[in-house]
Amino acid sequence: MSSRRSAIPSDSLLQLRQRLDRLPPKSPERANQIAATAQLYGISVTTVYRALHLVLKPRTAHRSDHGQPRILPPSELEHYCELIAALKLRTTNKSGRHLSTG
Repeated sequence: MSSRRSAIPSDSLLQLRQRLDRLPPKSPERANQIAATAQLYGISVTTVYRALHLVLKPRTAHRSDHGQPRILPPSELEHYCELIAALKLRTTNKSGRHLSTG
């Protein structure tokens, strides 16, 4: 999370989440823990709940080339074609023939 959206460091949120997970769901101590965290960072209780919700929210996974076109630019494609052509000319099989274009 960015510092602009939440004044609570992510490690503090994770520790708070772990403490809350150890308590029963209807325990009044949960509200006390949330209120203490809100007071410590000078934010509202609602902001703490919102930050806790965002920590556990699943995020979409992106490819390593996210935002990049999959099609190679013509200059890069030509470079790869030249490399392949050079490999084919320099490589021969047992009969002494060049690699097939197959």
